Order: sequence, then C-alpha cells, then structure tokens
Amino acid sequence: MITQIFLNHPRKVDETYLQHAAFAGKFSLRLFGAACAALVHAIIPCLFEKTASRMILEMAEPLKTRGR
Repeated sequence: MITQIFLNHPRKVDETYLQHAAFAGKFSLRLFGAACAALVHAIIPCLFEKTASRMILEMAEPLKTRGR
C-alpha cells in the first residue's frame, strides 16, 4: 500500500520518488510565480502584461512528452 501511494506514479513517468518530488516542487514554485504575476497584473494592468501566459506556455511544453 505504501509503495503504491509513493512510488507508482513516479515510476509511470520514469523517475524515482525524489526526482519526481524535485520536479513537482519546482513546477509548483513556477506556477506560484505565474499566479503572483497574474495577481499583480490584475491590480496594475501595465505590469506583467504577458508574464503569466508566457510562463504557463513554457511550463506546458515539457509536460507534453513526459511519461511516454
């Protein structure tokens, strides 16, 4: 059961648990950065006009071939 919870998904994307944790952690920090840029843009529209969109598109690209 513990193996299933912690290891099945990382194995599906050909990673160890720690590799997957590092990737997911870095990804979540970048998403948080994009969210912060979008929030600032919502309040002050002349700032970060394309930052969140660009970041999300950049992050989506590697996901297209992950785990195949």
